[in-house]
Amino acid sequence: MARHLYSCPLRWSDMDAFGHVNNVVFLRYLEEARIDFMFRLAPGDGSPSFSGGSVVARHEIDYLRPLVHRHEPVTVESWVTKMGAASLTIAYEIKDPDVTYVRASTVVVPFDLNEQRPRRISDEERSFLKEYMDDGMTSSG
Repeated sequence: MARHLYSCPLRWSDMDAFGHVNNVVFLRYLEEARIDFMFRLAPGDGSPSFSGGSVVARHEIDYLRPLVHRHEPVTVESWVTKMGAASLTIAYEIKDPDVTYVRASTVVVPFDLNEQRPRRISDEERSFLKEYMDDGMTSSG
């Protein structure tokens, strides 16, 4: 099973008054990794996969350890844990090699922007996503 790896830079403005990355900022990190996964890695040159839009239906996030600002990026690992006809669940770990800061998941619904309604996952999208399918979370740290 493959995992999508995203190297996420930390920004000075990500910190809260306690010197940690703010809890809300972690959702931005997940968004950056998800967009990189679903859109930049969409199959085929010129493929319409994932380009029609999607909406977030749900987030779950467990904060395991504080992350403080530094110059080195943090890694966001992403993979698919569930895929239905018209939704998928993406799991994540925000981590360094020896510590995991956050475990999270997002339910994403493909969305037809023209019709303003959810749509089904296409065969091309399903084929791409299956390469990243795993129903378990593993981690160090």
